[in-house]
Amino acid sequence: MNSSLEKEIGVRLHQQGLKLALAESCTGGLIGNRITDVPGSSEYFMGGVVAYAYEAKVSLLGVSWDTLNTRGAVSRETVLEMARGARRVLNTDIAVSVSGIAGPGGGTPEKPVGTTWIALVEKDGEWAREIHFGGNRDEIKDAAADAALQMLLDYLQGEING
Repeated sequence: MNSSLEKEIGVRLHQQGLKLALAESCTGGLIGNRITDVPGSSEYFMGGVVAYAYEAKVSLLGVSWDTLNTRGAVSRETVLEMARGARRVLNTDIAVSVSGIAGPGGGTPEKPVGTTWIALVEKDGEWAREIHFGGNRDEIKDAAADAALQMLLDYLQGEING
C-alpha cells in the first residue's frame, strides 16, 4: 500500500480546510482504514459508510431503488448517489464513493470481475470514473482503494475541477 497517498491527502485537506466523507461498497472500509492510519485524521475525516447490500445503499445513503434496479450497484449513477448521500449525511465538503465487482464471482459479460466505479462529489461538481482492475479479490480491493485515494488527491491538487 502507498501510505504516502493518504498522508498527502491529509496535508491537503488540512491546508484547504476541507472535510471528507466516504461511501464504500466493494472496498469494505479499506479506504477509511487507510485514511485513519494517519495521525490527526479526525480533523478532516468525518466518517464513512460501508454500504454493501442494496438495502444499505438505500437506507443509509439514499440511493434510489430505481437506480439500483435499472443500472446496478456498479454504475456511474449509483456511485454518484452514494457520494451525494455520504456528503449529505456526514455534512462534509467532499465525499468519495466506490462500488465494484471484486470477484471471484459476480461478474457478467457487461461488467466483468474487476469493474469498478469511483465518484467524487463536492458542492460545485461531480465526477465519476470507471476502471477495470485485474487480479484476485484482495488485489482488486487494494487497487480500487488506491484509485479512489488517487482521484481524491488529484482533486485536491486541482487536477480535477468543474
